[in-house]
Amino acid sequence: MGDDVLTFSSEKQGLLTKKDLPMDDSQDIVSLRPDKFDDYVGQKEAVETLKIAIQAAKMRGEPIEHVLFHGPPGLGKTTLAHIIANEMGGELTITSGPALEKGGDLIGVLTHLGQGDILFIDEIHRLPKTVEEFLYPAMEDFSIDFVFDKGMHARSHRFRLKQFVLVGATTRVGLLSAPLRDRFGIFRSLDFYSIEDLVTITRRSADLLGVSINDEGAYELARRSRGTPRIVNRLIKRVRDYAQVRSDGSLTCDTVKSALALEGVDEKGLTNLDRQFLRTIIEYYHGGPVGIEAIAATLQEETDTLVDVVEPYLLKIGMLTRTSSGRKASEDAYRHMGFKVQRTFF
Repeated sequence: MGDDVLTFSSEKQGLLTKKDLPMDDSQDIVSLRPDKFDDYVGQKEAVETLKIAIQAAKMRGEPIEHVLFHGPPGLGKTTLAHIIANEMGGELTITSGPALEKGGDLIGVLTHLGQGDILFIDEIHRLPKTVEEFLYPAMEDFSIDFVFDKGMHARSHRFRLKQFVLVGATTRVGLLSAPLRDRFGIFRSLDFYSIEDLVTITRRSADLLGVSINDEGAYELARRSRGTPRIVNRLIKRVRDYAQVRSDGSLTCDTVKSALALEGVDEKGLTNLDRQFLRTIIEYYHGGPVGIEAIAATLQEETDTLVDVVEPYLLKIGMLTRTSSGRKASEDAYRHMGFKVQRTFF
């Protein structure tokens, strides 16, 4: 056997070589997600609550209480679950409400959790009712009940679980049942970010990606990101690609404007779907009020997509109002979309 190559046998044959291969120079995938509170930007009240709870739990030598986050997508619910796991020193298991279709699915996850581990359930409001009921004793007593056989031979067995922490995330907290909601000890709402916080996130992401961005470019990118860190991180990658191909690689204000115009993101941060949503209300339904089902049917989009993704930001910036009769476009929406303002007098 030669000096340069060593072989070994197993189910598959592999090769080891002293020479540098392309895979040896490959970099790990860059994660823009912070893994500790010191790097987390925004949501100051929620972060302070979690810091106090974690510090107190460590002093007592026990896990923290179960945590529920609610708010629009992309505001850092999953990131906070990662940080909680890192700060508490537990393993993080991630799943989602729709993925847990049967009680057996949840039981399999729970029985594999160790002492102090974190179970993160995204979109927890979409848990089936039968699965949700398994969570009640698991959250309160750290146990689950099995029923063996059927009829007169049925018997119950209680299985003790290790003390774990459930972190739930939902975009529609109103759909959570009261019994499940009341079993969470820490209940925090996440709101849209300020432009100042988004500028800080933009600069941090640019440093991690190894790209240069000036003050004007960071501000322009931040104000078009709909108050959402996930959108900032998605757009900065698109602007980086544009700058590398069409410019000198640095992210200036003009580069950001040109790249986002190509992406269909306007100066208010509205996407093509946002503008179609407003245009449908104004043109087809004379400014509203109109039901969300009618808008979804006209746009051929899912109602949940419009409610969870489109509406929260439009409501936040005042371009949309909700009434008992349906959705209405505001005067700001008319002006932004280039329509003459329609005023109704009663």
